[in-house]
Amino acid sequence: MFKRLAFGLLALQSVAATRFVMYIDEWHVTDLPGSDKTEGIDYAVMGFAPSKNFNSGSSFTPFESPNSMRKRFSPDTKLMIAIGGWGDTEGFTEAAKTEASRERYAKNVASMLDANGFDGVDIDWEYPGGNGQDYKQHPNSEKVDEIETYPLFLEAMRKAIGDKILSIAVPGRKQDFIAFTKEQSPKIFKSVDMVNVMSYDLINRRDNVTGHHSGVQGSLNTVNEYLALGADPEQLNLGFAYYAKWFTTDPDSDCDENPLGCKLAHCRGSPKNLKDSSNGQCGFAAGAKCPSGQCCSSSGYCGTTDEFCQAGCLSDYGTCKGVSITASWRKAQQDGKTDDKGGGQYYFDKENNLFWTWDTPEMIDRKFKEIVAEKKLGGVMAWSLGEDTYKFEHLQAMQKGLKSHSPKAPAKAPAKPIGTCGKH
Repeated sequence: MFKRLAFGLLALQSVAATRFVMYIDEWHVTDLPGSDKTEGIDYAVMGFAPSKNFNSGSSFTPFESPNSMRKRFSPDTKLMIAIGGWGDTEGFTEAAKTEASRERYAKNVASMLDANGFDGVDIDWEYPGGNGQDYKQHPNSEKVDEIETYPLFLEAMRKAIGDKILSIAVPGRKQDFIAFTKEQSPKIFKSVDMVNVMSYDLINRRDNVTGHHSGVQGSLNTVNEYLALGADPEQLNLGFAYYAKWFTTDPDSDCDENPLGCKLAHCRGSPKNLKDSSNGQCGFAAGAKCPSGQCCSSSGYCGTTDEFCQAGCLSDYGTCKGVSITASWRKAQQDGKTDDKGGGQYYFDKENNLFWTWDTPEMIDRKFKEIVAEKKLGGVMAWSLGEDTYKFEHLQAMQKGLKSHSPKAPAKAPAKPIGTCGKH
């Protein structure tokens, strides 16, 4: 009954302004802005609480007190806590196994929310069914049961936390949609208020060629996949990345001429029992590492100068003195190129064989026009506030997008949890 009420309210709010969800991660808190710069953020999500904390207890101390965090936003902003995050699945796997473990875990989370005064919880399980950081140690074959237990886990969470907000962070890459089957997806969406679509990191170090990690076209493809699985567009929050990514490319590929779709280097881990190089060559193709004290450059040669030991240096095959990524990033910002078709900004640093991919304010504006407005999505989401530029250019671009492309709405009433009779 609760979810029927919630979705009914969501439908009634189709004329309301698009909601804005912002993650605040514990690793980037030094230069967080104050409430004078965070206008329009409806939900602030602190990350993360470890997933194992709630298998047998409810104790958790956030990286910043909830009262202090609330002061960074409008009094109407809802404060949530995210559980899990990349590489943290062990607690979820254990919790989802049985009815008793699901109920115990959910009740512990509910107690934690009450104790800290959080308005809701975001389940950031990456990913139910497998393909997580531990895919080599725990292959997907060990996690098949999670395809069926994930919806049951969310159902238990929904029941335990009552009218508090329940959201989930979901994968952006289709190959990670393991638990999001045609059969299970409706059950997943039924239990949650919001779906935070991680439409970034669409290219990672398991891929073989370069591409946009958060491009317009890739983000649109991800949204279309969820809509095809039965997600209500009003539930979906399109994800935006406030960071750039870089990849080392294959030095033998012609990336200078064709940076997009160029072969990535060293996607595989280094072989075991590597021998020292006898001819100055190193890396996966050479099957050798550099002698002690020497660095393996991105081009696959041993040496001791900055050319070998900084940007793109291969730490699996020799010593690295500290990658001068900052210098390469400065060049990327100055000379970056726009791919209008894919909808992303990129740069190839040919001196260091590095490929950069990121969003610009112009690409953010396109996403509002071509995805959020066109697909009538309920909201937007960003990871993460502390990773934005010192001028908060991405935040400002999203604030502008919300004003320019959201449906016009009357003045906002004080925010209340989804599922009550108030606005959210």
